[in-house]
Amino acid sequence: MLRQLHSIPGLVLGLVLIVLSVSGAILSIDPAMERLDARPIAGISVAQMAERVVDFYPDIERIDRRANGVIVVTYTGPDGYHSDLIDPENGYELQPWTASPFMLWLKGLHRSFLLDDTGRAVAGVAAGGMALMALTGLLLLVAALGGWSRLTRPVRGAQTRRWHGTAGRLAVPMLALSALTGAMMSLYNFEYLPDGSADEPDFPFEVDGGPALPVGQLAALQAVPLDDLYRLTFPVAGDPLDVFGLQTNDGSGYVDQATGEALNWLPTTTAQAVSAWVVALHTGQGIWWLGLLLGLGALAIPVLSTTGTLIWLKRRGGRPKVAGLVRAGEADLVILVGSEGGSTWGFAATLATALIDAGRRVHLAAMNDLKPYPKAQALLVLAATYGDGEAPGSAKQFLTLLQRNTGPTMPVAVLGFGDRMFAQYCGYADTVAAALQADGWPQLLETARIDRQSVVDFAAWGRDLGKALNLPLVLDHRLAQPDTVELELISRQDFGEAVKAPAAILSFVAAGAAKLPRFEAGDLVGILPEGSDLPRYYSLASSRRDGMLQISVRKAPGGLCSGQLHALKPGGRIRAFIRPNPDFRPQPHKPVIMVAAGCGVGPMAGFLRGAKAGRGMELYYGARDPGSDYLYETELAGWQSDGRLSHLVTAFSRVEDKAYVQDRIRADADHLREQVARGAQILVCGGSPMAKAVATEVDAALAPLGLSVAGLKAEGRYLEDVY
Repeated sequence: MLRQLHSIPGLVLGLVLIVLSVSGAILSIDPAMERLDARPIAGISVAQMAERVVDFYPDIERIDRRANGVIVVTYTGPDGYHSDLIDPENGYELQPWTASPFMLWLKGLHRSFLLDDTGRAVAGVAAGGMALMALTGLLLLVAALGGWSRLTRPVRGAQTRRWHGTAGRLAVPMLALSALTGAMMSLYNFEYLPDGSADEPDFPFEVDGGPALPVGQLAALQAVPLDDLYRLTFPVAGDPLDVFGLQTNDGSGYVDQATGEALNWLPTTTAQAVSAWVVALHTGQGIWWLGLLLGLGALAIPVLSTTGTLIWLKRRGGRPKVAGLVRAGEADLVILVGSEGGSTWGFAATLATALIDAGRRVHLAAMNDLKPYPKAQALLVLAATYGDGEAPGSAKQFLTLLQRNTGPTMPVAVLGFGDRMFAQYCGYADTVAAALQADGWPQLLETARIDRQSVVDFAAWGRDLGKALNLPLVLDHRLAQPDTVELELISRQDFGEAVKAPAAILSFVAAGAAKLPRFEAGDLVGILPEGSDLPRYYSLASSRRDGMLQISVRKAPGGLCSGQLHALKPGGRIRAFIRPNPDFRPQPHKPVIMVAAGCGVGPMAGFLRGAKAGRGMELYYGARDPGSDYLYETELAGWQSDGRLSHLVTAFSRVEDKAYVQDRIRADADHLREQVARGAQILVCGGSPMAKAVATEVDAALAPLGLSVAGLKAEGRYLEDVY
């Protein structure tokens, strides 16, 4: 329901809100520009200022102090009314005062779409919709990040989600304020809320009627500081029974021109004060800096509207059509999907198609559609995790439905989809697996996990599933790939032959007249080997500004892509594309502890290459033999000498005094605690067994501080790139 309350107003009102936001952003500049023309008014009374002005403007009609501090005099001339901006110190004209025709037009567009009351109603409804979206968007973001305490953490996921979440988080205070005040102004306009405009003082029909005093001697005006003035209206010249009209921040009334006495004074009512504040908070009039902030916030609306629509379209189109599916009551295999953004449905479609091709009768549905399956022989659950272990959108009701289920149980396999960067990695899949086991559903396979949509891990799980079902099952899932670029190898360094673990550092440039795509160290390059359109991903050891694309590659036994890369000679070419990996980056201005083994040192080398001296970067690096597979040995020594690498600890497992990188972490526990207490971030890159061992040692080292790897992950201070 929360997601519908957020997305439906956005889809319906998107274009209207873009018009309101862009026009509002431009209008927000006006108060600041007007403020530049203001002159000091402290210590000047209304009487003093008026006395100076009348010397220059004998046909004066009124004096206005605008909210941003400028003083405007309106007077009659031979050809009608005129207004001047004046200096309150001496009453001199500074410049003619005229409203910009463009700003007047833009104001009409913003307030009513140039459609009078109908347009005002549309603008009011749009403001209310924006307030609702600001609230629901904030609640959705809190859920996605795992709670209010994590609201400032990086937004992870697909690029559109990162843009949407980050822009929304930055802009939500301004958007909520603009929306609420805009909705209230609409309610004032249609008189659904009292604004106090009807609370006006009665005109005084009994006045002294004697000779008028000089305006500078009127006691009521002497008592009002100029910075409290809103408007002073002058009596008709030569009419002794007319009066001055006075409106201030504190109230309004009249002043007898013969005695200087205030008449029929009416203090500002609560409704008037509230409505004045609502206008000020919405327009920035009188609070110019707030106006600029609101304008900046408004500029997020086009970004939010565009990315929100793309997210909605992806979610709507995320449930693919699969030929050959059967109804729930006819299926011998059931696939249930828990998905948030739609990507898990793609994996489910690949699985369903492969099972149908193998001769099975398959039913595919959302986890929210759990029901009895009388003919089913197995249940396959593909469950993504939302936020901090929460259920994704299509699985919100699953656990409740499971408790009510009266149908037969059957062997079940749970496959979790998630991101290892999150503390609750595949947490919802684990919850589902535990609930199924507690309810008596036997396991077909142990719960497995897919990190960041890894098609390789998915294919491996498919092989295990095929064995369990006694089927020749091949899961060849194809992610949508961007356009590739042709890269040419310009240099290579080879390592590891002596320890029978060949590795190479390969450096590429764009082939021919092409240019390198944009990338940073730690991003992933997807390489398409000859004979396959399934990409293999490698972490980048360089950024585009280095003028090359560099990777470190271990030759895997029987590996198609790694074998081709190791056979590649300078001048040889490959097809590749970039997959951004912004969640694996060193944080700025804090110590960074990098832990790597083997070719996992590649992205760490890239981070060091782009670092500044004294940055406070440390590296724990594990390899087999310093004489054979010590990758980046020369570069690391150079970065140590120039101050980019402040602390280097190595571990080699094929020497007499052998050790693994986790052993060095254990030995350096005191230093690790000290750095983490200073706010250090830990980055780990390498194989899964190494990463697990390192996490165990880091947990043990941080236990005296009451900290853990899970806690650091939740803060974005423990990042992994694991294969």
